[in-house]
Amino acid sequence: MSNLSSHKSIDMRGKTITPYILYHADQQLGYMKEGEVLEISTDNFEAIENDFRAWSRMTGNGIVDLESGNDYQRYYIKKSGIKQNEKKLAMTISDASLEKLIAPLGLAVSAALSGTDVYIYFQGPAVRVLKKNFRSKLSGLGRPFSSFARKGMEKVGHVPPQDKLNQLKELGAHFYICGGSMQPFGVKKKDLIFDDINIAEYFTFLEIMDSADTTIYLN
Repeated sequence: MSNLSSHKSIDMRGKTITPYILYHADQQLGYMKEGEVLEISTDNFEAIENDFRAWSRMTGNGIVDLESGNDYQRYYIKKSGIKQNEKKLAMTISDASLEKLIAPLGLAVSAALSGTDVYIYFQGPAVRVLKKNFRSKLSGLGRPFSSFARKGMEKVGHVPPQDKLNQLKELGAHFYICGGSMQPFGVKKKDLIFDDINIAEYFTFLEIMDSADTTIYLN
């Protein structure tokens, strides 16, 4: 047992998706003062530890202690007032199917939690993701099993795409929608999930990509 006292604690056992865990950690840290310690309990899972260490290096929030057991780990995170990572990510998403949204939105949330300024351009069928009350489904033959897939994913921390959009919004991400794709895929301006989504086409986002440190294009 650690001798370090914490100011706040959260229990994330049962969740193995690090962006989910660190999103809730980030919310708690937002209420804390610099130098205070947050205790986070997770499953004993190698991927979580590697991600925590990378996030710590990027944000400056230090892992000041780590307690391990057979089926758990406890991280003691010291809040830092220094934001070390000030980069820009430009991402283009073109597919609205459930399995194709997992990686890009997870990466976007992770980037935003690490202090990166995130810009996302939705084009083609993916413009539907920005509609109010959108629910993603598996593609092809897997479509009838979408509800089972969603439940399984949410259990470990893969929240629905629109929940991730709300997380990204809270973290300061910027959203762009392809104006030329809206009418063909049944999306009207009044249907959009946020009022400040930028309606544009390629040149607007090319300008953003030109100044980005990292660009990701996903079909």
